[in-house]
Amino acid sequence: MSYGSERTMDGSYTALLTGLIFAAALLYSSVGHAAASGYPAAMALSSVPPDTMRPVALVLNILVATIATVRFTRAGLFSARLLWPFAVSSVPTAFIGGSLHLRGHWFQWLVALTLAVGGVRLLAPVPSTAHAPTTPPVALALCGGAVIGLLSGLTGTGGGIYLSPLLLFAGWAETRETGGVSAAFILVNSLAGLAGNLASVGSLPVEVVWWAPAAVVGGFIGSELGARRVATETFRQLLAVVLLVAALKLAVT
Repeated sequence: MSYGSERTMDGSYTALLTGLIFAAALLYSSVGHAAASGYPAAMALSSVPPDTMRPVALVLNILVATIATVRFTRAGLFSARLLWPFAVSSVPTAFIGGSLHLRGHWFQWLVALTLAVGGVRLLAPVPSTAHAPTTPPVALALCGGAVIGLLSGLTGTGGGIYLSPLLLFAGWAETRETGGVSAAFILVNSLAGLAGNLASVGSLPVEVVWWAPAAVVGGFIGSELGARRVATETFRQLLAVVLLVAALKLAVT
């Protein structure tokens, strides 16, 4: 494979990565996520340079998060009242986290373990005595958003993988509603990240003309399945898979 100053790849690698991006977008968007942790893993398999991964993943993230937000909102699975305190506090801390460089992998292993525990817990049967969701206190939601934003910036992952399990385990949202809130949360943070580093767009490779449509198609299919066609229990299982995949990616990076 070649990947030089012209930012080009062999056709076989381009096709492979295009397929992986499509699959990641389909899986993640089905639970309201945008595959921020999936795209870098796919690009690493194709030896895409690290300085290229971040802007590509960010652009694809925005595309898929936009689609998922629209689809879940149209299906009545989005709550602006639930989103805003998390989003308001996450944007500035995500900027801070992105500017920090922690040595060693202990922090990523800790986050990976947290995600893995969340994924395993989601696979457990839902108790029949589960209560209806309650509205989180604004102060607590602001604190949660700030922590999630910092984690997102430090680990380079989408905030949705942290927000979804928090909303579910705290009893603040129904299973499928987490998809709509997480999609909008990811979109806001991704746009903020791009606005903070517009120069990175200049490092986009020419192959993005293939990867972007693949992400869009995968996002359309996945968000349609998640918002309207997938049963609630299946939705939980898909979310569990996403968390476990993200945990594995963090653990081996």
